[in-house]
Amino acid sequence: METKILKVVRQGEAFGVQSAKAESGTIQKCNIVLREMGGGRSAEGRLQGKKFENEYVCAMLGNLAACRFYEGDVVAATLRFSTHEYQGQVFQEILCTDIVKLNK
Repeated sequence: METKILKVVRQGEAFGVQSAKAESGTIQKCNIVLREMGGGRSAEGRLQGKKFENEYVCAMLGNLAACRFYEGDVVAATLRFSTHEYQGQVFQEILCTDIVKLNK
């Protein structure tokens, strides 16, 4: 897991998904797009050869899915990166396990 300071690009609406771990059989999920700060628009980013900041499309589950963030919010987020194989292809999943808004 990795904790980063990121900027919110956008957040989708929460929806229910099936989960064997939840008592009710469903759990709330929403996707959020987070962008690293700095990158190509800063002097440091240009020195590193970056043209654009990295972006992450992350899933938030359960109580986190009910939290609302808006474009431009600066957050500290803990992200868990994992991969899985499905029908011969490998997919990366990014799960946001904790997120806190830093600015007002």
